[in-house]
Amino acid sequence: MNRTTLSLIAGATALAAVTGFASLNAPAASSDSTARAAVQQPVERSRLLCPQPSTSDLAETAYTSFTPVTRGTSEGGKAELQPATEESPDSPSGKKTGKKASKPAVVPKAPGTPATGDSSGAEGPALVGTAEGRFAPGWTVQETTEVAAGTGRGLLGTDCTAPDTEFWFPGASTADSRTDYVHLTNPDDSAAVVDVELYGKDGTLKSTVGDGITVPPHAAEPILLNTLTSAPQTDLTVHVTVRSGRVGAAVQALDDRTGGDWLGASTDPAGSLVMPGIPKDATSVRLVAFAPGDQDADLKVRLASPSGLITPAGNETLHIKSGMTTAVDLGDVTRGEAGSLVLTPTGGTPVPVVAALRVVRGKGDQQESAFIPATAPVAARATVADNSAKGTTLALSAPGRTAQVKVTASAGSQGGTPATKTYTIKGGTTQDVDAPAPSGLRGTYALTVESVSGGPVYASRTLASTQEGVPGFTIQTLPDDHGTVAVPEADQDLSVLLKS
Repeated sequence: MNRTTLSLIAGATALAAVTGFASLNAPAASSDSTARAAVQQPVERSRLLCPQPSTSDLAETAYTSFTPVTRGTSEGGKAELQPATEESPDSPSGKKTGKKASKPAVVPKAPGTPATGDSSGAEGPALVGTAEGRFAPGWTVQETTEVAAGTGRGLLGTDCTAPDTEFWFPGASTADSRTDYVHLTNPDDSAAVVDVELYGKDGTLKSTVGDGITVPPHAAEPILLNTLTSAPQTDLTVHVTVRSGRVGAAVQALDDRTGGDWLGASTDPAGSLVMPGIPKDATSVRLVAFAPGDQDADLKVRLASPSGLITPAGNETLHIKSGMTTAVDLGDVTRGEAGSLVLTPTGGTPVPVVAALRVVRGKGDQQESAFIPATAPVAARATVADNSAKGTTLALSAPGRTAQVKVTASAGSQGGTPATKTYTIKGGTTQDVDAPAPSGLRGTYALTVESVSGGPVYASRTLASTQEGVPGFTIQTLPDDHGTVAVPEADQDLSVLLKS
């Protein structure tokens, strides 16, 4: 989510390093033509960071790693998830945040087949993952935790994320019923310095505690949000920026009454946003949005339903004051049908915003909650791991033009044959599709979505399991996996000169 010119330059440099040959194939300075059209090449190295899963002694966490088979990769390479190794006794959380372990949490064997691992209890550390060679393009890791009782009980899930320098989390809270942490994980050999800013309904919440937080090398810091402000806030936007280094960031939101889940970062601020895959049986949907610039935003609010775009009665538009978090209850907006929330400008110049949904299923004491942050479209390809024969729902939304996508179910982690289906999603609609599953499935499997034709497609996956009558669930969005990078073809092959 880098947004500055400097960050973009750094990102381009990093991509050149990842491909391993981009700089070598640069055209000669004296050439009349600078370069031919760029070609897509598989990335050769990926990093993923998984936050510490839980502090509950009743927690059971599973990790699932998967890399889709990608053409053009080398035969070699490996991937593994290692526990964060450094300890930080003076962390803001007041606890040690990492511990040494003798073996990786997950070691994938081959692309195309999921690999699994697990961790029980409260001492599961944050994980730092690296994939190289054929394991790198499209690498994804799912962290899924079941908590039997207590604050945040239910099913919690998150896809482990790449390190970055800026994150937006609309939907956090310091209300009395909530215990929210922002988890920061540093994968590098030097310390990272991070600022955590909070924005409530009236603007910035004053705090010096969140300034200049040091995250040691190969370590994690869980920061309790209510230690950063003395004023309880029902709806917060958390802004994480990195002064030096880079981190992975995620918010763990735990509620006394409605369970808990992970709140992933919203996509980069944009004038239009999509939050795909609201469960059809959602009993409550709350929209939280924030405009980070110096202009107010006015947005149309629409639901992409199975039959088309509709406007929720009483919530046709949303006004967001600059620098202030805005929240609105949409109730049971889906009315028993699958849906995706679509935000677009009412007119004039689009104003960049970030947003997320808090979704509740069940009623009374049998409630559970999850989050859907605004996400980027699938674009070329996206993958989600840790699917099961029962309890998996794949939602596909085409808010603009009609689109066609191909969905592939991988082999199972313990056996099974891959399967593929193609779907046409009508423009302006969301469909809970009957996703394919591997024949002879044993264990868990991955779903890979690839664009075939038409407009952009937004996707999410819901995992559900009922424990003692409570409808536990978690939702992960499927943005593009960035498994390839554009590399310009040179007019001159410099490898000949390098050999001379």
